[in-house]
Amino acid sequence: MNTLHSSNRVHIVFAGKRNSGKSSLINALTGQDVSIVSPVAGTTTDPVSKVMEITGLGPCVVIDTAGFDDVGELGEMRVEKTVAAMRKADVTLMVFSPEDEDLSPYGDFINKSGVKNLICAVNKADLTENCDGLVKKIESTFNAPTICVSAKTGYNTDKLIALIKKHSPEKIEESTITGSLVKKGDTVLLVMPQDEAAPKGRLILPQVQVLRELLDKGANPLCATLESLASAMDTLKGAPQLVITDSQVFGKVADTIPSDWNLTSFSVLLGAYKGDIDEFTKGARAIGNLKAGSRVLIAEACSHTTTDADIARVKIPNLLHKKINPQIETTVVSGNDFPEDVSDYDLVIHCGACMFNKAHVMSRADICKKSNTPITNYGIAIAYLTGILDRVVLPE
Repeated sequence: MNTLHSSNRVHIVFAGKRNSGKSSLINALTGQDVSIVSPVAGTTTDPVSKVMEITGLGPCVVIDTAGFDDVGELGEMRVEKTVAAMRKADVTLMVFSPEDEDLSPYGDFINKSGVKNLICAVNKADLTENCDGLVKKIESTFNAPTICVSAKTGYNTDKLIALIKKHSPEKIEESTITGSLVKKGDTVLLVMPQDEAAPKGRLILPQVQVLRELLDKGANPLCATLESLASAMDTLKGAPQLVITDSQVFGKVADTIPSDWNLTSFSVLLGAYKGDIDEFTKGARAIGNLKAGSRVLIAEACSHTTTDADIARVKIPNLLHKKINPQIETTVVSGNDFPEDVSDYDLVIHCGACMFNKAHVMSRADICKKSNTPITNYGIAIAYLTGILDRVVLPE
């Protein structure tokens, strides 16, 4: 429980042409041989990730990628993986070489990837006397902070780390899963039925993350299963500040606790922490527009062995069929298998995404927005389908 999960670390993708020194720069910044360095163009093929701590930056994931000028059929596939990595990044560091006079290939690639948080670095500053001129050209072309560096000599690597930190999104220590819903001294009742798919003797990640955060906040968590909920309530001297439940038992918990108790779920909290809670709530209300033949894409961040109680393949489809229409069609995708075009679907229902960083979740929300397809998440969708969405409290 003391280890910060990779989904809560700043994800930094290093991109650029082949032989621009991306791998060398990663090794220089991290002080480790994270990536293989070679004078042969195209040494890095698939994205290579390393979870680590960088002095001056903190917990992060650095991702080395194939050069976007890779060639051939395999090269095109590698470039697509680079684009996919950039869309999930909190920060993309575009690495240039001193000989880059024509910036149009970079512009085409940046537009293709849809990168939102771009920092540029001109590597190999030790080989040129005109680095500052190229920096000004890059800054004016891409409106992105740019710096001269040298992976070989270490020149300006400390300033590059400071630049990455300055332009990184909100860090884990600056935001919390429970937000303003919980403060020091509050009693929080956690209803944690043990998922059949979870390994024996272990809590699932959302439960671990929320429980640890409550302890860090100085709150007083009380944990119970659905079966022990009534007895746990009897031990309370008054109403807890908040009840957090697994979404799969939303309805049963709502029926058990007093109607004036604040109620939410792990998935709802993660929906606000990792995504756009307003967009997810709006998407959930679109469930009422579904009809026979409507197509729903159910997306989960992780891959696992399915069971008869699987939430994506069994429980949510059953709820849709029972509450809305038995002829709604559902498709389930796992891991990275999320389509680039979801216009064929009438709704996307995403998991809480405890395994993803926020940029990854929002990249999928952007895909839905481009296709005019509503998106919601498991917790919000289940709350709507069980008729308690208006009762659920949402983090600000």
